[in-house]
Amino acid sequence: MTKYTSKTKLEVRARQLLKERGVKIDDIAELVYYLQSKYHTDLTMDKCRFNVNRVLTKREVQNAVITGIELDMLAEKKLLSEPLQETIQIDEGLYGIDEVIALSIVNVYGSIGLTNFGYIDKQKPGILEKLNDKSSGEIHTFLDDIVGAIAAAASSRLAHGDAENEHEELDG
Repeated sequence: MTKYTSKTKLEVRARQLLKERGVKIDDIAELVYYLQSKYHTDLTMDKCRFNVNRVLTKREVQNAVITGIELDMLAEKKLLSEPLQETIQIDEGLYGIDEVIALSIVNVYGSIGLTNFGYIDKQKPGILEKLNDKSSGEIHTFLDDIVGAIAAAASSRLAHGDAENEHEELDG
C-alpha cells in the first residue's frame, strides 16, 4: 500500500513556500476582490480570504504550489540543466508548462476559473505585477501563474456560491 503525504503536511508546506516567496493570503484575496467585486455588491475581503483559504485546502492545489515554487527556486540557484534552465529563467513565452500547472488549480472549481485565470493573467494586477518584475533577480515563472490560478479558483468558488456555512466558519 502506498503511503500518502499528510494533507496537513502538504498544506503547511505550500503555505510556507508562498510566504517565503513574498505572497500573503491577503495578496491573493485582493486579486479575488479585483475579479469578483463588480458581481457581488456585498463582497468583503473576509469573504475573499475565506475562499482563498478553502482553495488552499485542496491537495491538488498544494501539490501544484509546491512543485511550481520548487522549480522556480531551482532555477534561481541555476540547478536545472539546459535548455530548461534558461527557459524557466527568462519565462519564455512559448513554454506553457507553468500555465499547465496553474490550470490544474483552476480546474478544481470548474470552467469559470479558466476565464478568470486568462483575464487576470493578462491584466497582472496587484501582486502579479510584482511577481512578473524580472529586475529583482528572483524567478517566479511558475509562482505568478500559481497565484493567479489560486485567485481564479477562489473567484470561481465564490461565483458558484460554493461557500456553504461561510459565516459560521468565518466566525468560528
